[in-house]
Amino acid sequence: EDVKPFTPDKTKEIVMSLQQPAVFCNMVGNWPALHWNVEYLSAVLEGKAIQFRLGLKTVDLVPQFETSCSYVEATLEEFLAWSCGQPSCLSGPFSCYDYSKYWAYADYKYIARIFEDKPEIFQDVRWSDFGFPGRSGKESTLWIGSEGANTPCHLDSYGCNLVLQVQGRKRWHLFPPGDTSFLYPTRIPYEESSIFSKVNIANPDLKRFPEFRNSTAHVVTLSPGQVLLVPRHWWHYVESIDPVTVSINSWIELDADHEARVEEAITRMLVCAIKSAENPSDGDLWLNPTEVEATSHEINLQYLNKAVSAYLKCQETSVSGQARSSSTGAKQRTNTSCKRKRREVGCEPESCTLLTQECDFSTSKAEELQKIPFGPHLIPVLPQPHKTSMVGVVAVESDGGDLLHENEGEHFGKSQCKRKSLLISNDCEAAAHQMDSDCSPCTSQTALSTNDLLDCLVNPHVISLVAQLLLERMRV
Repeated sequence: EDVKPFTPDKTKEIVMSLQQPAVFCNMVGNWPALHWNVEYLSAVLEGKAIQFRLGLKTVDLVPQFETSCSYVEATLEEFLAWSCGQPSCLSGPFSCYDYSKYWAYADYKYIARIFEDKPEIFQDVRWSDFGFPGRSGKESTLWIGSEGANTPCHLDSYGCNLVLQVQGRKRWHLFPPGDTSFLYPTRIPYEESSIFSKVNIANPDLKRFPEFRNSTAHVVTLSPGQVLLVPRHWWHYVESIDPVTVSINSWIELDADHEARVEEAITRMLVCAIKSAENPSDGDLWLNPTEVEATSHEINLQYLNKAVSAYLKCQETSVSGQARSSSTGAKQRTNTSCKRKRREVGCEPESCTLLTQECDFSTSKAEELQKIPFGPHLIPVLPQPHKTSMVGVVAVESDGGDLLHENEGEHFGKSQCKRKSLLISNDCEAAAHQMDSDCSPCTSQTALSTNDLLDCLVNPHVISLVAQLLLERMRV
């Protein structure tokens, strides 16, 4: 059972070099974490309450951002009772929500925090099999959801992502970095390291976002025991398709994270400064509930300076390393970023994870792809045929017979009703998108809001340019 299709070194080489999503099979058969179903986790937590996000199952034209969801503190026992249709007296705070109308998601739970009094459980997650020794559940996050639970389409600014499916199945809709302009990126609501899409992938509004037609979705259904690799800056919309799902993920540090942190620091400064000046008390829900509360300008400036210093230090290390490499003929890639979502810059060296990979970067991308050992143990997530109507599902099964991959067409069909459109849109303000009873368009607003200005200022393309100008200034 302990025999893996790939060695840790080979697996790490694949993870660090592959630039398209893929599914690893038969790599985690001996992981104790495979037993982490909700019943087991409920027993381990012993009645400890955790936060759940609740959203409507109805599919709207507007993405259901976390700012428009409800939140409850509940135990996993109460979650199970609710999701299994047991009497409402057993479901606690979930009893206020009709299971047929709502989904629940205990997402983004740091395993190190929720199991802080049971550190032995961290060893149930063994990312060392993927070439990252010392990485366990302590550097991972836990996701527990009901059928329909989802995350809005977004990309992560930092690292690449390894996702283990433990219970139930999840469907992933992935889009390559080159499709970014087709997905209409926005930083509202603001959350460090998450760039959201204005498009609701499940029901795109092609009148407001016509360029979405040019995007190319890669769709895969992840089953228990399979591990999905999400490369850097790949967009993803994730939905639970079984009554209960459990996933574990870990973000892998990359050298590019240093520059990304500079961009994130600039974004945070702008968002906090502008929104605080407008209305420091509520900020019309511009700040994602999972994000820390707004900090002072001074703290944000310190954050920016730390990010810039870390980037420049990494560049100096890289240059000196290349000089040594040229003299010895060795080519080595060293990663010293200390990546974790929403983690501040300026960590001590001993708290950082040093990742080293021997790799020949002189080979072409085509040659590198030829070296990737695709087969029954590593399945590429392929692009789906782009059509404007629902198409059939094509399934690829692993050795165990689990549903692995599907090229599923997204249903772009006509909207049942035209929504109220605004000349200036604000995705955080759900009231601005309420539907007219007669489905006819209303008079558009003409005044620009603070969010309109902010959405343009913190556009990822603008932030990238500002970051480059700042870094050039520091070099001079």
